[in-house]
Amino acid sequence: MYDAVVFDNDGVLLELTGMPPHYEGARDAFAAVGVDDPAEEDVEAMSIGVTVPDLLKVCERYDLDPETFWRARDREIARQQQTEMRAGRKEPYDDIEALSALDLPLGVVSSNQDATVEFAFEYFDLDRHFQTVYGRPPTVESLRRKKPEPYYIEQALSDLGTRDALYVGDSETDVQAAHAAGIDAAFVRRSHRADLELSSTPDYEVEGLDEVAELIVAGSASD
Repeated sequence: MYDAVVFDNDGVLLELTGMPPHYEGARDAFAAVGVDDPAEEDVEAMSIGVTVPDLLKVCERYDLDPETFWRARDREIARQQQTEMRAGRKEPYDDIEALSALDLPLGVVSSNQDATVEFAFEYFDLDRHFQTVYGRPPTVESLRRKKPEPYYIEQALSDLGTRDALYVGDSETDVQAAHAAGIDAAFVRRSHRADLELSSTPDYEVEGLDEVAELIVAGSASD
């Protein structure tokens, strides 16, 4: 059915990080570059879902170098998420072992920081499942390349040596990035996405990793 499967990380393999650590990380980033009392709306703007225009606007307001601030921002939010994992507040979903049933190359493409993804995969021993793993490096250019852009999915497909793959995610941008890369998308409707209405249509909709494994195994058996 497919030669490989590539997964998003947060909300698919690992539980989402709560918003307070994101806010705290953004505040720490401002402090690291000498801004001790940023406006709360700027903390929120730099906490999650940041775009390049958002970043440039905030940096102009505080006379900050975007690359320097962004490195600090990614570093501090990665530290916050590592703390959440150590404390047991961010863990793999219970169905993570369904990956063991997939007898084909697997990859990961996440918009989370490289440092967060690398720590998670080592801490929870997830590396054993995957042939290639991409987080996002701490550069402004990485914001331009993150999903819904297909850049990192295409990098993973190149590593896996195939264009016949399925991408599994939990957001609109995951579906868009998969289709932009020319591959099928499976949307995982976990509890945090129960009421999400999609304007982009995935090729499959599943409730968890068990259903992804069933989909792949059933497709392989029918070939």
